[in-house]
Amino acid sequence: MADVKPLRLLAESVEDLEVISAAIQDSVVKAENLNYESRHRRFTLELNRYRWEGQGKRAKEGERVRSLLAFDGVLGVKTRAVNKADPEMILSLLQVTFTPSQEPPGGTVTLLFAGDGEIALDVEVLDATLLDSDYVWPTRHLPNHERRRR
Repeated sequence: MADVKPLRLLAESVEDLEVISAAIQDSVVKAENLNYESRHRRFTLELNRYRWEGQGKRAKEGERVRSLLAFDGVLGVKTRAVNKADPEMILSLLQVTFTPSQEPPGGTVTLLFAGDGEIALDVEVLDATLLDSDYVWPTRHLPNHERRRR
């Protein structure tokens, strides 16, 4: 595996968020690692991110890296099919999108999880950060999006 530097990404536009969304695709997060700090208007997720960058087409082994995905300026949080009752529940993050409100610069950031789980963040402005740590480990479990044949 090539020596890949940790990602440090900021998003202040829809285009920026699309880059972060591509980087976090197939990340996994424990329910206990979803955190909303209403006083600081901050929502964070501690992820085990699959490292898509630097991935060779014929690689039999990939890497995961411990990462933090944070959103600032969060006014409220709504969830659908995401429950923190079981803190050990593993959620697979598929995509992050932003829908502007009729009164910019605010809008809704949507975190889409496998199994129809969804978290909607009402934000005053799009302000997202993705930070990788130095904690990286190999994995043989490569994400696969192809349909299974019956």
